[in-house]
Amino acid sequence: MRVLVVTAVAAERDAVTAAFPQTPQEAALPGGAVLHRTAGFDVLAAGVGPAAAAAGTATALTAAALAGEPYGLAVSAGIGGGFVPGAPLGALVVAERIVAADLGAESPEGFLTITELGFGRDAHRPDTDLVRAVAAAAGALPGDVLTVSTVTGSAARAAELTARHPRALAEAMEGFGVAEAAAAHGTRVLELRAVSNAVGPRDRAAWRIGDALAALTAAFRALPAALVPAGSLEGTQ
Repeated sequence: MRVLVVTAVAAERDAVTAAFPQTPQEAALPGGAVLHRTAGFDVLAAGVGPAAAAAGTATALTAAALAGEPYGLAVSAGIGGGFVPGAPLGALVVAERIVAADLGAESPEGFLTITELGFGRDAHRPDTDLVRAVAAAAGALPGDVLTVSTVTGSAARAAELTARHPRALAEAMEGFGVAEAAAAHGTRVLELRAVSNAVGPRDRAAWRIGDALAALTAAFRALPAALVPAGSLEGTQ
């Protein structure tokens, strides 16, 4: 099984490829994006936000399908904010649901999701058995991961999101975009987030980006063991 891993930025991509002993090989995609290929994992830094993530994922999935080598799994991966105390700094979170938390409309009665408006779905549910396997192999916390287009920067906004999504453990900006593209191709999806900061008021001095990137590397060292029951990974032993 070939796995596509989509990150936002190069630092996250490099943290993923650092999990494997092989030197990544570069492969160009249409439009100029570059895959870093190693040990059955193709890693793409697609850009920040759900739109960039969806576009990059769709491009990679389409190119693979046209080449007759479709991916068996797409993974949205990177660092993100954690909802404390459920997901402390340095923790790894695997999504039970990938939720579009700010896609919808405000109303006098409160926020209405895109599903409630009748215009689509506001969440994707990765395969339960796969989530459990990844949680066990990587020591990840299972829960909801919220996709937002604007990172939370206040206690009030954090409280609002927690009230609407009581199972939320992490917040990031790309997971729902990856999931939408994967669903259009009939490809399974996962989201993995290493917590670099607490969701709420922005306090850069308290961020632990290095620790989160190290946790992401450790997660991908453990990930192949969780994927073996679902199919062999090309290039692994």
